[in-house]
Amino acid sequence: MLRLASYDIVFQEIPDEVTLALNLSGCPNRCTGCHSPHLQEDTGKALNEKVLENLLEKYGNAVTCICFMGGDGFPEEVLKLAQFIRRRGEIFFALKTAWYSGKPELYKDAELYFDYIKTGKYMKELGGLNVPTTNQRLYKIENKTMINITNKFYKQ
Repeated sequence: MLRLASYDIVFQEIPDEVTLALNLSGCPNRCTGCHSPHLQEDTGKALNEKVLENLLEKYGNAVTCICFMGGDGFPEEVLKLAQFIRRRGEIFFALKTAWYSGKPELYKDAELYFDYIKTGKYMKELGGLNVPTTNQRLYKIENKTMINITNKFYKQ
């Protein structure tokens, strides 16, 4: 079951977006040096359409994007919630959708429901999204085409 451990409005996870980041627990990736090891536990409340709708009614006017931070243990549920946001776009102010996944490749059809997808397991020796040596990638998806925008994180 997909569980919501916490959430916050953030400004750095998705470039040029004010993002409601949903921190999902139950991460199966177990990355060495993980910055959020508490998300490896199975904690928080069940995240379903009703909970998501309540969050979006509360914060929808304040954000331009909603990002699922994790959820690799239950990808079908993440895709289902992204579809829900897309179907309800007129109510949710046409929010953009994003998914931070630790998997090396996309889940089937993920590019149909997200505007942004981060892929790649965190590898301490390669660094995070903010360094050119990272194995992680952030893609902007336009017309089902994935555009690598990882370099937007690099410090100038």
